[in-house]
Amino acid sequence: MGAGELGIFGKMKLQPLLSVQGLTKRYGARIGCADVSFDLWPGEVLGIVGESGSGKSTLLSCLAGHQRPDLGRILYDGDDVLALSEAAWRRLLRGDWAYVHQNPRDGLRMGVSAGGNVGERLMGTGARHYGAIRATATDWLGRVEIAADRIDDRPSAFSGGMQQRLQIARNLVTGPRLVFMDEPTGGLDVSVQARLLDLLRGLVRDLGLSVVIVTHDLAVVRLLADRLMVMKSGRVVETGLTDQVLDDPQHGYTQLLVSSVLQV
Repeated sequence: MGAGELGIFGKMKLQPLLSVQGLTKRYGARIGCADVSFDLWPGEVLGIVGESGSGKSTLLSCLAGHQRPDLGRILYDGDDVLALSEAAWRRLLRGDWAYVHQNPRDGLRMGVSAGGNVGERLMGTGARHYGAIRATATDWLGRVEIAADRIDDRPSAFSGGMQQRLQIARNLVTGPRLVFMDEPTGGLDVSVQARLLDLLRGLVRDLGLSVVIVTHDLAVVRLLADRLMVMKSGRVVETGLTDQVLDDPQHGYTQLLVSSVLQV
């Protein structure tokens, strides 16, 4: 976005889309994540990697509003989202933000048709014309490579890969600016993963999405992420351009990850 354009809150867009400052979450004596800070710019994809228990999932959960951090600030378009009213949060989560779960069943209504899943999110942002909603749903099913004649089928009739593509369509149909992804290719066969990654890369590029993606798979972040953040024991130990971090890791832990010594 150009220097003279305005953000959704009417402010000049000379700032990161998302700014995280000193984010900390504890579970009793255990640290989920500690003093995490970063900026995410419009159209940028940030990958977060680390072994199980590194804090990456806790961080994503706090960013997306699923948990409330103990300390820190989350600024979106310069506004503190932790200070938003309940109604403002709902508006943000229905339209401007989206969350892609690892298990698509967590992000879909399994008893509702494919078209209904996509249309439901449109209705959450004010759409009411049935014909227009169905047409938009049909278009988005095509974008994620689901045949139009499956629009009335329920997700339970779909394969795991198709369910994940449907969840992506449901999330992106409202044109969000910021998308959180939690292991979006996890649990899928290698060939299905490759197809899904190609689809995601094209959608991110074509829609100009800003994305925060958590994954244990370094191949995923190499393909999708512009910048990489490595976490260990709840803290960020290394960050930089994705190729730079993966090709020339500086921290010992990152070197272990890249050499696949750690099981992540």
